[in-house]
Amino acid sequence: MLNEILAGPILRRLTSKQLVLWWVSPAICRGEFVCYLDNKSVLQVPLHSDVLSSYQIGERAFVHLLDVTIDLPCDTLIEYDLLFNNAGQRKNLAQILPHLTYGEQQRPSFVISPNINNMLHGSCRNPHHPSSDSLLAGDQLVGDTLLDVQKRPNLLMMSGDQIYADHVAGHTLHVIHQVIELLGLNNEQLFDETLPNSETLYQQSAGYYQRRDILPTTDIGAPWYNRNAQQPIFTSVHTDNHLITFAETMAMYLLIWSPNLWHEVANIGFNPPDKYRAQYERELAAIEDFVQGLDKVQRLLAHIPTYMIFDDHDVTDDWNITAQWEQAAYQNPLAKRMIGNLLMAYWLCQGWGNDPKQFTGQFKQLADDYQIAPNSQNQDAFIDHLLHFSHWQYTLETTPKLVVLDCRTRRWRSEQNINEPSGLMDWEALCELQQELIGQDSIILVSPAPIFGVKVIETIQRMATICGKPLAVDAESWMAHRGSASTILNVFKHPKTPHHFVILSGDVHYSFVYDIQLRFRQSSPKIWQITSSGIKNQFPQRLIRCLDSINRWLYGGYSPLNLFTKRRAMRIKGRNVVGQGHRRLIPRSGLGYIELADDGSPTHIYDLHNDGHRTEFIEGKEELIP
Repeated sequence: MLNEILAGPILRRLTSKQLVLWWVSPAICRGEFVCYLDNKSVLQVPLHSDVLSSYQIGERAFVHLLDVTIDLPCDTLIEYDLLFNNAGQRKNLAQILPHLTYGEQQRPSFVISPNINNMLHGSCRNPHHPSSDSLLAGDQLVGDTLLDVQKRPNLLMMSGDQIYADHVAGHTLHVIHQVIELLGLNNEQLFDETLPNSETLYQQSAGYYQRRDILPTTDIGAPWYNRNAQQPIFTSVHTDNHLITFAETMAMYLLIWSPNLWHEVANIGFNPPDKYRAQYERELAAIEDFVQGLDKVQRLLAHIPTYMIFDDHDVTDDWNITAQWEQAAYQNPLAKRMIGNLLMAYWLCQGWGNDPKQFTGQFKQLADDYQIAPNSQNQDAFIDHLLHFSHWQYTLETTPKLVVLDCRTRRWRSEQNINEPSGLMDWEALCELQQELIGQDSIILVSPAPIFGVKVIETIQRMATICGKPLAVDAESWMAHRGSASTILNVFKHPKTPHHFVILSGDVHYSFVYDIQLRFRQSSPKIWQITSSGIKNQFPQRLIRCLDSINRWLYGGYSPLNLFTKRRAMRIKGRNVVGQGHRRLIPRSGLGYIELADDGSPTHIYDLHNDGHRTEFIEGKEELIP
């Protein structure tokens, strides 16, 4: 018999007036949501349609989003519970998920924090990467500070690549297919004569590691000397097990946030093709270690407000990187369906909980049409709407104000060459951003990709673009597109810009911190570029050390090469890393943690690691990369 909760509960948006909770169950839930103060009930909300939205994705799978108006004290420890009524029995969270609470606590808890004094952040969580899952370090910190409302982290910001849809382990895909059958997740029609529907796909996947052969191709952008050459649309080098269907993606989300379904399937593995056996064994060892920590991940996400935004791997590597890529992808029915499926799952599992009011009106109607009748017509109609939807970004009216950017679906396409990288945000989106910032004293700006990146790496990307190979090196940075680069830098120069800018980023699989000020300005805003990546991923150690050294040699404070950079009007200092000598770039898997002063400036910046160590970034004197 399936557990009453398959994944979650995840505490999502939490303000002084609103609480949003997400979970997945095998049936529609009935009962009540209760909050407790000093062990006394202070809020009781029946689970009815006025506050609880249920979205069916299969015969035995319902996504639930509880959106409750609250009036509870801030900066106070508040416990909560879900009480389910099922077949005459009443169960609470501790009975359903005994591992969900810390120590002697009987219920999960939260603290409403209108002021952000400290927070966790990170990106890039690849289940089968051999590094450890750094969310466990976040769980440890929350457990250690659980009863101290001043030291307990105010929120967790996950800034991209919560899943790797384009880089899936063979064993994980095998478990995904078992979950689809176990829960009766939605089937769907596909667009290939040899691949007419999802059932056919799952049967073909018996050998795994062979999906590259069935993924769509295009002749758009083929070289002049071979105009009819076919090349893959999905450009990741790891597409052998790329997720394709909506059901596969939903199963992936359920498996990365909860241990429950891993214990429900016949987790006995399979026989991979001989050429992939060594790879399979490496992946399997990493996955087994990953699953062992999921009970703690589930506990963490139940105790801390968690906000999310997509980056490329939540859909696919090089997603919307150039106008030419978009042209190829969205003109191919299977590629468009794949991207749409991943956006559908992103909305249900990530985007919906960030700010539920964004997804009403026509959006809700088209989503409900598919839920009621999950056929190709309704699925395609919903996907068409998703692909033109422009409200994935959101804000949180805290102090400092939290502004989260969509750097994937509102691109500034190159007007000179459709094969050149698109800007991460277009003119209209950047103008909207500037309006969000005006009048604020301090801002926490979440950009999945660093706005101020590592110059030598950006130079390599630019050289690859000039050679016509932008996809080969993920040539998508804020500085890769002249228009978006100029506009975002002008945002910092605006006379009404905030005095303190903390920029949180991920994406790059290494961590670094820059202190930034404008040159030739007496009252420059203070800007901090804080990059933490990845939660469970790492840049190759030797290569990043080499690039770190070259970066300091070529773009030190007095280098004439700085005169040719777009950021020459800015003074940038790379922060020192305690115990790491001259190194500025740290590729070790970790979870970012920052503490903020009352004026919004960071007082402590760390990466947390599972072995209990912290990587600390402290202010240095070396000027780096204007």
